[in-house]
Amino acid sequence: MNILNSLFIQPVAQRQSRGISVKSQREIEIMRHAGSIVATVLQEISQIVKPGMTTADLDAYAEKRIQEMGATSSFKGYHGFPGSICASINHEAVHGIPSDQRVIRAGDVLKIDTAACYQNFHGDSCITIALGKVSPQAKKLIQVAQEALYKGIEQVKAGSYLMDIAGAVQDCVERHGFSILENYTGHGIGRHMHEEPSVFNFRTREMPNVKLRAGMTLTIEPIVSADSNHTRTLSDGWTVVTIDKSLAAQFEHTVLVTENGYEILTDRTKI
Repeated sequence: MNILNSLFIQPVAQRQSRGISVKSQREIEIMRHAGSIVATVLQEISQIVKPGMTTADLDAYAEKRIQEMGATSSFKGYHGFPGSICASINHEAVHGIPSDQRVIRAGDVLKIDTAACYQNFHGDSCITIALGKVSPQAKKLIQVAQEALYKGIEQVKAGSYLMDIAGAVQDCVERHGFSILENYTGHGIGRHMHEEPSVFNFRTREMPNVKLRAGMTLTIEPIVSADSNHTRTLSDGWTVVTIDKSLAAQFEHTVLVTENGYEILTDRTKI
């Protein structure tokens, strides 16, 4: 099984292992602020985006707002990625490069993923936006992807296991007849945008079933396809598409593990 990072493709086996970090109260406070920056940017993009804009327009907006709030883009320059957001449309599942040639149209299913680094700590989140009136299938896909994210988050607390999260996400997606893109996972996050552990969206025995501890910070981020879970990467070296061109949707939050549950550090409802 070739399990890949959810963002900026790199096989897990090739990552430098730093262990799983438990954050101090000071570090958690910084991550709350980083998360609020990301949440603000995504909330604002969801309000301003409209048909006729380009994904480059949204990228420029995100970079400007991140800087205005005292942070830097976690994405721009990461392994050579040229943008401050990933903007993926319709059957583009993840890692879409912002472009002034990529015009957003009514009926599109648009994924916007962004991350910010504040005082050397990162926050990371993704939303899927329906542009105007979309097909019933697209509407359901978006709803299920978001529901699956929260089903996973509901499993988070000290003493739970990664496979509790994975199973809740998988069951939600498959109950509705959709597919998880299994090559992409969530991840630990903190001083580095990608840390241990890998946070799976499906049950597996291929990787350790880590027990959660209070103070761990994770991203949970199911990427859901309307049909096939097989993908390929385009010639730009980044954009991942479903092979059968089926629609894809993604949602992601940065989550803090607490003794009794969780805290969503990128919660847009608090903005």
